[in-house]
Amino acid sequence: MAPSDLAGPPRAAPPALRLRPVQADEVELLERWRADPETQGRFGWFGFAPPGTLRRRHDADGLLGEDRGNLVVEADGTPIGEVSYISVHHGPPPASRAFNIGIWLLPEHRGRGHGSEAQRQLAAYLFAHTRVERVEASTDVANAAEQRALERAGFTREGVLRHAQFRDGGFHDLVLYSKLRAE
Repeated sequence: MAPSDLAGPPRAAPPALRLRPVQADEVELLERWRADPETQGRFGWFGFAPPGTLRRRHDADGLLGEDRGNLVVEADGTPIGEVSYISVHHGPPPASRAFNIGIWLLPEHRGRGHGSEAQRQLAAYLFAHTRVERVEASTDVANAAEQRALERAGFTREGVLRHAQFRDGGFHDLVLYSKLRAE
């Protein structure tokens, strides 16, 4: 028996994943996703947002502002989630600015490596198109899947931020990760 016979049937290639700007006709889709606690999941549900918030931001800057932005995560041409970034400052000089990133994927697309790839692409995009030295992300201490995804995307675990996030009626500890431009 040849070694190739032991490998089983060939695996399908993973879908092509890319990030792209949110199109005007997709804003309502993103707002529906965000308004559904079941779709958002345990770590992504932060309550209802005022209606039209995303539409107003999209009308103002296409969700691609200087200090924050959102991009669609697309697999084989189909939107499967979104990534976001927001400016954070670790000191008064402009060079102390970093971006904190986030991700949300439809439940059926989680656990397939899409999160790692999307976060890797977002960090690369931010390093290529801004002067930030640091991209960071945080996740609930109980969100082991996201911690693994960040590590696969090349982020380094830095520590725990105690009671840093209010969600679901209480404060939660977060694990902080970062990636530097040279990494």
